[in-house]
Amino acid sequence: MPHLNLSDLSDGLPAIPRAFGQTLAEIGGLCLESQGHERGVQLRVRGYRHNTDSLEWPPVTEQDLRGFNDPEEATEWGAVGVAVLLARREIGYSVIERSRKGTGFDYWMGDESELPFERKARLEISGIRRGANQEVNARVRQKLRQVERSGDSPAAYVIVVEFGTPRAEVREK
Repeated sequence: MPHLNLSDLSDGLPAIPRAFGQTLAEIGGLCLESQGHERGVQLRVRGYRHNTDSLEWPPVTEQDLRGFNDPEEATEWGAVGVAVLLARREIGYSVIERSRKGTGFDYWMGDESELPFERKARLEISGIRRGANQEVNARVRQKLRQVERSGDSPAAYVIVVEFGTPRAEVREK
């Protein structure tokens, strides 16, 4: 069974500095633990490919609970942590650059080993702390419409992470 360890984010990615990666890992763990999950919980991945991953994350501390006390913001950043690792493994691209507000997507993706980086795909990420299938599917449709604003090229992907089950929907536009 594939394994996804949020602590790997502390190694950094081209668009995620190491310290920010560690923060994303901690927030992702907080979101999962807030739903009663323990390390090793199975993440169902659907859409682009179907997988089940064993999830790991760093211990959640009292400081994490105080510092990431806004559930909506924590859910979005926790989803970013899970999604960028999924994109790297499932799609084969790493996030290489944060996009600007108003573009309709969150990150440019490309090959991590290529320098200079080439923008090969767009990635939009969203998180839901706890939601039914209908809510997750509605969010996926909403985000697919949103990335349409930025055009048809290059390819675009949407990843919606729901922490209650937990599950992730990975879709290509």
